[in-house]
Amino acid sequence: MTLTVLTDEQIRGLLENLTASELEGFRHNLASALQQYSAGDAAIHQPDRISVTSAATGATTLFMPSASSAGNGIKVITLTSAKTQPPPTTTTTTTTTTTNPPIRPTGAITLFGPDGAPRGLLHASALTAFRTALASLCMVRRRAAGALRTLVVFGCGEQAYWHVRLALRARGREVRRVVFVGRRGGASGAAVVRRFEGMEGGVKEREGWAGCGFGVLAAAGEKEDGEDEGGAVVRLAEVLREADVIFCCTPSLEPLFDARLLAAEGKGPEKGRLLVAIGSYTPEMREIPGELIRQALGTGKREAGVVVVDTAEGALIEAGELIAEGVKHEQLVELQNGVLTVVCRLGALDADGKLASWLETGNVIYKSVGLGLMDLTVGTYLVEYAGNKGFGTQIEGF
Repeated sequence: MTLTVLTDEQIRGLLENLTASELEGFRHNLASALQQYSAGDAAIHQPDRISVTSAATGATTLFMPSASSAGNGIKVITLTSAKTQPPPTTTTTTTTTTTNPPIRPTGAITLFGPDGAPRGLLHASALTAFRTALASLCMVRRRAAGALRTLVVFGCGEQAYWHVRLALRARGREVRRVVFVGRRGGASGAAVVRRFEGMEGGVKEREGWAGCGFGVLAAAGEKEDGEDEGGAVVRLAEVLREADVIFCCTPSLEPLFDARLLAAEGKGPEKGRLLVAIGSYTPEMREIPGELIRQALGTGKREAGVVVVDTAEGALIEAGELIAEGVKHEQLVELQNGVLTVVCRLGALDADGKLASWLETGNVIYKSVGLGLMDLTVGTYLVEYAGNKGFGTQIEGF
């Protein structure tokens, strides 16, 4: 048996240069696996993740196993989330310290064939961000023409980068503006903006987003140099009201913005938006205001949208925003076959036939907590793809 080893740099190189049809192959493969999982395929096993906290670094390490007809896999990834608590299924070895430097998500995915033979060892950083954005892309692609002109992104790390990268790759000809909102204002967003503006080889022209503008704002409660806090809030409010898609990609303990900032202020009906939240992954974390969730579920003043999740079972255990609002399983729409449609588990959610319309033009909240099956599926596909491209280190007879 041959073991394929792929470094983070090699993975980035492969994923950055996917053609439209190659990206579609990755997306279709993931969507099919999620559909099988949601349909209760007996070959798929998805145990709960386990976490431990390091006495040496104060960082959390997550163990995410999975199994399917493609084989078995486990991702081990370490990260620091300031002042957060581990997920419910946790073995804690010590309390988190505040003096250690933060650790960005890093680790590896180990893949095995159905017979248990080792098939791949893949660095997890870029691949984790890519596979998460790949699932979100299923929702982005559902939006109607003209509904992706302005993208606002909370966060400036790998998840933020890949969510924008795939959105531009798939529908870049429609996107006119991308604004990153960082915790340290312009300094935190400069690097990620340079990654887009510095792309060479005619990538922007070929993919159709050469005319797209990029900007950076300070997060709520912060301000740019020389700017008062009130000015920072006003600028953020203006950008949020213009947003067609809002990506939330930070492990935050509190909502990233006030729901009132999305109000139209008497300028006509509130526009429909896609809000993608993938950064929070424990019951203590929050990214989206609870008011937006209540509106989407019809428990506020009016029905305002729909809540879609990658896995209903996982979201109700790990998604702090949904847990805080007491969301029930039957109120959620679960992502299944994202290639063409999103199917709800209970038909009552779409009794009036409005689901398809909401997904295209209405207010949609997509909450993802991730699952090991995504790593197994995308990782296995990547090993085969890399082999065809001649990438990676091949260890024969491992």
